[in-house]
Amino acid sequence: MAEGDNKSVNLMAQETAQLEEQLQCWREVILAGDQVLRWEKPWFPGALMGATTVLFLLIYYLDPSVLTGLSCTVMLLCLADYLVPTLAPRVFGSNKWTTEQQQRFHEICGNLVKTERRIVGWWKRLCTLKEEKPKMYFASVISSLLAVAWIGQQVHNLFLTYLIVSFLLLLPGLNQHGIITKYAGMAKREINKLMKQKEKKNE
Repeated sequence: MAEGDNKSVNLMAQETAQLEEQLQCWREVILAGDQVLRWEKPWFPGALMGATTVLFLLIYYLDPSVLTGLSCTVMLLCLADYLVPTLAPRVFGSNKWTTEQQQRFHEICGNLVKTERRIVGWWKRLCTLKEEKPKMYFASVISSLLAVAWIGQQVHNLFLTYLIVSFLLLLPGLNQHGIITKYAGMAKREINKLMKQKEKKNE
């Protein structure tokens, strides 16, 4: 068991090192984005939501087709992939890179590797459920897709995308400042109270 754990830790460290090497040219930008997403300054959440709102309002105003939107997105990604490695050291100053920044960059890459592993683990569990309990798999997948389809039918696609993107962008900051833990704890306490009241009524 210990040998398996050590192997998993070593493999994760290797994957983290590889990811650090791949993202080396983006490290300054990644750290800057991390500071914004974790709300290191009190005005970061407002700026984040403002930028997201302006972007989606622009998309709503221009109303591009799917092909145009896809082409523009890929074009912007290609431009970023070409310009960021060239401009980032000049803007942020690569000679100012500190040990603390390197440590935080290492933590970010480690968290990305962990997230990737979680997604792969969920996918494997889903495949295992499909093989071992096909009826449960079929029922859960179909019901989930029907619920998503119903929500998509009730809410405008662009607005729904805006809500999802906004939530995902705010999630690191909410987690960092303990807001999710706070309200999750409150919800858990309320549920426990309701369960106890129900048990007392049954008695």
